[in-house]
Amino acid sequence: MTAAIWQLSESELLADAAAVSHQIQLLEARRIALVAEIDARVSREKLGFPGPAGWLTSTTLLSPSKANKIVALARGMAAFPDIADALNTGVMSVDHAALILTFAETPPENLPDEGHDVARKALIAAATGPEARTGRIRAAITRLEDSFGNKKPPAEDTDRNEFFASKTLNGRLVLKGDFDAITGEKLLTALSPLTEPRPAADGTDDDRSPAKRRADAFGHILDQYLASSNRPTEGGERPHLNLHITLRDLTDLRDSADADDIADDENTRSTTESDTDTVDPVDINTGHPITPDSATEPEPATAADRGAYRDLLGDGTTVGWLPWMGPLSRNTSRQLACDCILTAIVMDENGSPINLARTARTVTAKQRKALIARDHTCAFPGCGKPASWTEAHHIWHWADGGPTDMNNLVLLCRFHHRLMHHSDWEVFIGTDNHPWFIPPATVDPYRQPRPSHARAGPHIA
Repeated sequence: MTAAIWQLSESELLADAAAVSHQIQLLEARRIALVAEIDARVSREKLGFPGPAGWLTSTTLLSPSKANKIVALARGMAAFPDIADALNTGVMSVDHAALILTFAETPPENLPDEGHDVARKALIAAATGPEARTGRIRAAITRLEDSFGNKKPPAEDTDRNEFFASKTLNGRLVLKGDFDAITGEKLLTALSPLTEPRPAADGTDDDRSPAKRRADAFGHILDQYLASSNRPTEGGERPHLNLHITLRDLTDLRDSADADDIADDENTRSTTESDTDTVDPVDINTGHPITPDSATEPEPATAADRGAYRDLLGDGTTVGWLPWMGPLSRNTSRQLACDCILTAIVMDENGSPINLARTARTVTAKQRKALIARDHTCAFPGCGKPASWTEAHHIWHWADGGPTDMNNLVLLCRFHHRLMHHSDWEVFIGTDNHPWFIPPATVDPYRQPRPSHARAGPHIA
């Protein structure tokens, strides 16, 4: 029997930690080799995704960035077996293999052909063993690029431009950018007049840090862009900020406001287009609708366990909910709700918009809002691409007589839209009025239905 960690001697602790680290290196190498084989042999239809990265993200705890890195390594190693051998034998780390692979795939333009193998072998030797240091490897690569490269100066190289936007676990957005000099000059010029310290109304000094002033200025630039009419459309609409919120929560947030402050638009007035006049729950949001007011009503006995989860965790959307960033606090929801256009959508007891039937092939603007209210994202299990990147798919094809009804539509990204048309995946609207997907037998021999992406997990009843 393996001894508990607290029972190990100091020598055993050190030995075990080193052995486990070595095993992790070998397992990471094996995962890369397995992914390479999956990439070569398993069809996109069986994966259910355009490539192994999406499948890895949906079936493991890997983040999309980590999954993409694994796939890139798997594809690159095929052309450089010497790098793969060093990785597979556990003498080189994955990070160092990635550095050397990037150099090998894009060597300096003037490096002689015979120098490719020599340089790569030297870099592998420098990256071998526990004494290998990333700084030395990068320094060697830099010297080779300086000696044999013929590239633009870094400040002028637009190919190196990158802009990362990562949502954090606590619901914030972290930005990281690397821009050429011209793009950088444009950004700093736009920020400059907005970042000057400005005294407060009472005459006190501006105590904001330079970083805080730049962040406020960036938000102001975004406000100006979203308020302008000269911007491209996405999903049939110009980009705008959408807050999804239930009528109950909106009423709670705005209970001190005058009733006349709640604006009405043609979509609100057109809720009578519904085929059902007896459905009571109504949702209102600032841009797009979403969750039902009945989200906290008692669950059926057969859903007691899931209902308990939802009582504790909510349905993932209240009090406020932003399509990109997720849940929003009551105070910030109140701030947004004070100045908005409201759209009312009638929902059933399962949080699905009532049928908005149409005889036309394409969905109306209100139908699309209702679909977003129900599906939130691409509905395919494990996908979750933003709703603005999706298309409305007819479950019963329009060409075969299928109507443009809410109970015959589902939001799918372009890849999964094609997949549904050209594979054995099936989709249907379940008794809960939400989409369910049936995988082909090649994916699941039992063909067990899977809930849509937004409905997966124990917090959904």
